[in-house]
Amino acid sequence: MRPLDIQHIGTELAVKWDDGAEDFIALEKLRRACPCAGCKGEVDILGNLYLNPALPLTAKSFEFVKMMSVGGYAIQPVWADGHNTGIYSFEYLRRVAAAK
Repeated sequence: MRPLDIQHIGTELAVKWDDGAEDFIALEKLRRACPCAGCKGEVDILGNLYLNPALPLTAKSFEFVKMMSVGGYAIQPVWADGHNTGIYSFEYLRRVAAAK
């Protein structure tokens, strides 16, 4: 599954998929689902999860600045608060869109 088009529209990210499906993901939902190690933690070889202290999210945390492509498999959003380390694979992006 691959997106044919991804566009920032207002407070959402619109994704048109190659299977004909379309998703509209709220930017707040997208940011809260950030998969980076700083947000979701890291797992060591023994399976122990290490989390950073939670950083407070502000209104700027949900302001979308731009999006970069990562290879042919993911996107990397840049947020107005400077956060830019989350790499959303297309598979993960689709799961975020489907989550309630």
